[in-house]
Amino acid sequence: MDVKVSVVVPVHNPGDSADACIRSVLEQSMASDEYEVIFADDGSDDGIQQRLDAVAAVRSNVRVLHMTPTGSPMRGRNVALVVARGEYVYLMGQTDRLERTALEKMYERAVETEADILIGRLVNDQGPPSTVFDANRERADIVKDRLLSLLTPHKLFRRTFLDAEALNFADPGGRLAEQAFVIRAYLRAKVVTILADQVCCHVEERPEPPEDPYVWVAELRELLDIIDAEVPEGRQRDRMYAHWFRTAVLRRLGGSEFTSSARTRAATFTTLREVVVQRFPPRLDHYVPVHLRARAALLRAGRLDQLLVLLKAMRGTHLRADLQEVLWNDGVFTMGLTVEIVQADGVPIRFTPYGEEGLLWEPPVFLDGLRLPPELADVGQAAARTRLEVYVRHSGTGVVYFLPVECSIVRVRQRDGVKIRLQATGTARLDVNSAALGRPLRPGLWEIHVRMYSGTHKARTRVTGSPLNCTGTLAHYSKRLVIPWWSDQGELGICVEPRSFSESIVLVSPGATITRQRGHVFVVVPVPYVPPSGGPPAELILRRPTGKEREVCVPALVEPGVPGELAGRLIAKVPIRRVRGEGFLTPGDWVPFLRVEDQEVGLRFKMGMRRGGRVEIRESAAARPSGPWYPVLKRLARRIPGARGTARMIRTVQRRYAPS
Repeated sequence: MDVKVSVVVPVHNPGDSADACIRSVLEQSMASDEYEVIFADDGSDDGIQQRLDAVAAVRSNVRVLHMTPTGSPMRGRNVALVVARGEYVYLMGQTDRLERTALEKMYERAVETEADILIGRLVNDQGPPSTVFDANRERADIVKDRLLSLLTPHKLFRRTFLDAEALNFADPGGRLAEQAFVIRAYLRAKVVTILADQVCCHVEERPEPPEDPYVWVAELRELLDIIDAEVPEGRQRDRMYAHWFRTAVLRRLGGSEFTSSARTRAATFTTLREVVVQRFPPRLDHYVPVHLRARAALLRAGRLDQLLVLLKAMRGTHLRADLQEVLWNDGVFTMGLTVEIVQADGVPIRFTPYGEEGLLWEPPVFLDGLRLPPELADVGQAAARTRLEVYVRHSGTGVVYFLPVECSIVRVRQRDGVKIRLQATGTARLDVNSAALGRPLRPGLWEIHVRMYSGTHKARTRVTGSPLNCTGTLAHYSKRLVIPWWSDQGELGICVEPRSFSESIVLVSPGATITRQRGHVFVVVPVPYVPPSGGPPAELILRRPTGKEREVCVPALVEPGVPGELAGRLIAKVPIRRVRGEGFLTPGDWVPFLRVEDQEVGLRFKMGMRRGGRVEIRESAAARPSGPWYPVLKRLARRIPGARGTARMIRTVQRRYAPS
């Protein structure tokens, strides 16, 4: 039987990290005589060679290529492409993992669409999600469908297409050489298909090794030469150039390696400046966010010193997403959000009005020699196109699905009457029956994330807020239980089909409250859903975490609520006493547990009683993080004689002699 797919896996000293990859390629649903696996070993010396040879000895569809070490996976891929026998070739890394039906589904879809390249849905457990996979596409466009955001080799390539176009990897080569292979394939392929509704490969985040700046720029030039040869001058070429201007040049100037390593900083700045002057004209600045335009201006002006000042001032800029409301609307989980990009200290980014609708961005610090002209500093039109994306991510598998969002941009004028803030307000809807590209969400915990594209930045974060609504409901049609939950950092999520009645209470227990009466305190914990038959008998147990172990055990009454409208309550009446006594809550910290049907689970908050008799929730898991502790020390230090003068002297020395 002809081989349908050849899987190519370059390998070099993976240790145990390759186990999941090896298992996944051997346990495919496709018949073993219909696909082959080629491991290209780059001179490993950790024992992986012997392990792979042992696998090949008992698996007729596995081959191992033993090669001299090169330090790069490129040669192994090239040799494997030459000897591959499959109609299609799939490229992956040694720490990646295929879903069991991945090869079967991708091959069927590629044959159906006559694709030269098929991009199966990728899941990255660490990096941001890609909107490329928001829908299936039979014929994707390289710019319109954002294929430039997927330039890793994880794709299914028709082998005859690769042979006809003589496509191979630059050897040796780094990350940009890998992208050059993919971009050449994109530009020459007749049909590029996207398979979005089937998770195909779980991709591990690859650490980017430090690269010689001269080699980096040389590979960048070769990549740009490919674009020049394949794409005529015009808007599409400019947009493609702008992608690498943003990712390979300007972002490289802001990475941790650049800011922390003085040894290579000057060489990186000089080589990138040279290639920018020669290959990236100023008209491309309009395609990048405004803070990167400032980097570009400083780069062209040769002001490395001011660039470092700008990077330091903008470090820590992030997205803040506040939850305004949570409600169930006909079985659909609806969230009201307010989202804003803020600086590291929490102060929102502000703009100066310009003309009728314009907004001028200004750097957060004064920069000598930088003055962006209004046409570059104006972000009014870009701000009008600000979009908000809300997506759910499965905490176990990393699978991501985007939610429908209604969004509007609000210009908030500051108290000074001059500066303006930009806030995005939106409503996101989560229907568990159709959120997975028309299919139901799988059971488990789903995190809720938000991402914002504005005229100044692109940022993402988790949705945070106090437990506003702990009510669960049965999803329409499927009748699966769905409840909201909060992480230990106060981040919102959704749980589909909790494993038990106890687990559902634990997930919302950060919303617990207490009410004191004479001689007792009532502990009230939300219950997201109580079955029609009523909840099982429950007990609340409070234990001292330190010293001699003591516990207070009291029965808990479960009161039902209204599904989708009002959460139920678990109420426990706990006796209290200011002096030590068995069976009483006494001064100190107490850890709560819930006992249901002879099984105990820990609740996600702590209780404390002061010596005066006051009882409080001391550590609620969903509470916002406290502010920094150093202002308290600062106030105490000011009381030390001579401390103010010493601090002034230190600041003077720093300003005069500290390097910029």
